[in-house]
Amino acid sequence: MSSLQLLSVLIYTAFLLGAVKHVDFTHFRHSKQQQHLIFGTAASLFVLWLFKAGIFEGLDVHFLGLSVLTLMLGFRNAIIASFIALLGANIVGYGAWENFGVNGLLGTVLPIGITYLFYMLSFHRIPRQLFVYIFVCAFFPAALSIALKTLSLGVFYYFEGIYTWDIVFDNYILLIPLLVFPEALLNGMAITLLVIYQPTWVYTFHDKFYLDN
Repeated sequence: MSSLQLLSVLIYTAFLLGAVKHVDFTHFRHSKQQQHLIFGTAASLFVLWLFKAGIFEGLDVHFLGLSVLTLMLGFRNAIIASFIALLGANIVGYGAWENFGVNGLLGTVLPIGITYLFYMLSFHRIPRQLFVYIFVCAFFPAALSIALKTLSLGVFYYFEGIYTWDIVFDNYILLIPLLVFPEALLNGMAITLLVIYQPTWVYTFHDKFYLDN
């Protein structure tokens, strides 16, 4: 394991432990809805991430779905649910175990952090309206998340000496313009359906802020 991989494991573990530390296990044990949401979203991500495409090992693309996950569960629970999904995906051959920390940090924590940052800034700085919530909190963060995730992972594989820059750029980074809109559309449509039909599933959405205002 290289120094970058080890550092990624340590940082990712710190995020994960920080998220688990704030879990109210007594409430979680008695809340069937929270259990269903966390394990249900983790299972959904697991299935979503299995549909990937790529020529070179590690340089594969797939939908993330992490913006809608973050808005549904909040920052800490989103990290926990994405960890469960990533663990399951690795068990069935999603990626190399030595890159688990890298995939966890750049592939889950980074997109989750971007989405939650957009949510917090919009909540405090922008008028709270339904369309603001959909586009600023889900659509745009999803596009930015998959772009930065793809770019950062490509740079990692290059600096690790696994692939040359030409391979990384031509087979991975060059795909960013093709990924941003579908990812944004997927998350935007999903959060739209959720806030209309199942708003109680969305932790960050409240009628009194976005509908009754």
